[in-house]
Amino acid sequence: MKKPFTAHLPAWLRRVLRPLLDPYRRYRHARLIHAARIVVGLLVTIMLTTGINLPHGEWASVTMLIVIGGLQHHGNIGKKSVERAYGTLIGAGLGLAVVAQQNYLGQPLLTYLIMSLACGFFAYHAIGKGGYTALLSAITLFIVAGHGDNPISDGLWRTVDILIGIALALAFSFALPLYAVYSWRYNLAKGLRDCAKVYGRISHGQAITADEHLKLMGGLNAIMLQLRSLMPSVSKEVRISIVELEAIQGHFRMCLSTLEILANIRPEDIDNAPDELKACLEAEHRLIRRQLIGMARALQTGATERLKRTAEPTPAPMQVPPELVGYHLLTQQMARNLDGMQQRLAKTARRWKI
Repeated sequence: MKKPFTAHLPAWLRRVLRPLLDPYRRYRHARLIHAARIVVGLLVTIMLTTGINLPHGEWASVTMLIVIGGLQHHGNIGKKSVERAYGTLIGAGLGLAVVAQQNYLGQPLLTYLIMSLACGFFAYHAIGKGGYTALLSAITLFIVAGHGDNPISDGLWRTVDILIGIALALAFSFALPLYAVYSWRYNLAKGLRDCAKVYGRISHGQAITADEHLKLMGGLNAIMLQLRSLMPSVSKEVRISIVELEAIQGHFRMCLSTLEILANIRPEDIDNAPDELKACLEAEHRLIRRQLIGMARALQTGATERLKRTAEPTPAPMQVPPELVGYHLLTQQMARNLDGMQQRLAKTARRWKI
């Protein structure tokens, strides 16, 4: 395996570049990196359009913001940037046509009707797939044409500015891309760590109505929703099928559901259980915690060898009191569920470990 190019850099330069090259730091500083990329992109756009004295050069900067201002994850950039570029081009072309017909026919009411009908058509398609392309087409139509009374030369210059803005935006969109798989990995790692905290509270008999417990469960539900929203981008970036990501998400969701049930059925007198059963439950608690923390560390650090470790089976107690049967069976089910999740993460590790 070839060494990464950073291995050949001087130590001081590696330290300087570490926040940009380390996946976890790039994830933590994603907003700052995105903002810096926009700042540099706008400076280049302003200097270019001002330097060659392009009329209405501010529209290149506006286009830059429209095309990549709200994009972060690399999995979104390619498709979304092209969609937004199409929208700007369609709107600019239509705007020039509106200006040309206004100059030729000189019928303001007809111009207003054409522009309104065109925007109605775009509004019809704005709901559903490709909706943002349609919306941007309508916005760009008014940028180029105004109310149809803009000089055609202004419309042409604004179209040129928009094309320059699109080209620069697409170029800067791939500078230090922020991968959705980073957010997916580190959010899932945080979720697994929080699951370990919740499970520890349950196994030690701490109150499930306490603010800390409720806050942890609320955060876990929010993480689950965020992971689902990231799946399409992650699938595009690292070529993991949506089916496989859904399966991993299903294991995580099952873990949360099991924790909620365990929290509500844990017997209060579990400390009075037979010593053999208490030893078995403690072994299962250690196993589950080790699985959760091990997967979290593998996701965060990339040490995927942790995922290949097989869990040691815990000895079954000779007899389980009826009041503890449900709690014991659910604990075993949770361990099996986590084992399945660990296997799926190990299977896909070579793709998400970037």
